[in-house]
Amino acid sequence: MNTVLERATASPYSAKNMAKPVNFYYPSPEANSVSLVGDFNDWNPNSLPMQRRVDGWWFIQVLLTHGHHHYLFLVDGTPTLDPKATGTVQGDQYGKASMIAVS
Repeated sequence: MNTVLERATASPYSAKNMAKPVNFYYPSPEANSVSLVGDFNDWNPNSLPMQRRVDGWWFIQVLLTHGHHHYLFLVDGTPTLDPKATGTVQGDQYGKASMIAVS
């Protein structure tokens, strides 16, 4: 929804307003830090730090609304595409970005 009027007239129970948990994983046992950035957190590198698991994979669960979302992993500060993403898109801030579809 792009306008305030559209948001105000939409049903609060519309699929577009519902959020569901989405799991993100990134394999990087040698990394010191991995964060998730995307259109769902205004590309803020500090808002979604991922947790390292004992197997060396990094993990975070994020509530996302219906639609297509663009994102990247910041691996020790370096923007990195998700090898398991639905696809890639040309982004604004970091160049290419990964894409995920949430339904």
